[in-house]
Amino acid sequence: MVRERYIERLDYLKSEIEEMGKVSHEMLINSIKALENLDVELSEKVIEMDAAVDNYEYDVEKATVHLLALQQPMAGDLRLITASYKIAIDLERMSDFAVNIAELVKKIEGEHTIPLDEITTIASITQKMISNCIKAYAESDAELAKTTASEDEKVDKLFYSTWEKMVNLMIDDAILIPNAVDLIFVLRYLERIADHACNICESVVYMVTNQRPNLN
Repeated sequence: MVRERYIERLDYLKSEIEEMGKVSHEMLINSIKALENLDVELSEKVIEMDAAVDNYEYDVEKATVHLLALQQPMAGDLRLITASYKIAIDLERMSDFAVNIAELVKKIEGEHTIPLDEITTIASITQKMISNCIKAYAESDAELAKTTASEDEKVDKLFYSTWEKMVNLMIDDAILIPNAVDLIFVLRYLERIADHACNICESVVYMVTNQRPNLN
């Protein structure tokens, strides 16, 4: 009976992380849609969703403390528990960056004066990274985690090339400065989200292999 209860609590912890990941992923998707369409109503929805992520983080923290304090988990389960707690922190921070994008949408006046092609490309890569790092966690797939983290190199290259493009646009035409500054912030938020996805991938590899790689 005690063992069954312990397994149930481990399963609950995993399910909370997976659901938290789905919400964080949806928040990023919606924040980019809101940016593309300057949809203030959708941006408000993203901001409201952050409360659900905070609740998941609190539930994960409680479950982690209970399992560590009362169950005395063995090595493999201990890695799962500690990795889950760290992943929850990364997901919460990723969600905060999605909120930052949504908040920025509310401040933009008028239409976009700069195409969002590079922004949407980076966002697409980042969204896939979130989806795959949570899949790697759910399936205990260290190889998928490593492959997912390698996508960060694409994000970094696009980040720097797009940042340089925005700076040059501002130099050439002062009218573009407000929109360019907003998009530079979005670039930074997306780059940080990708970094946190790499952190999750590192946690998954540790959870599965007991090795601590540097994937970021």
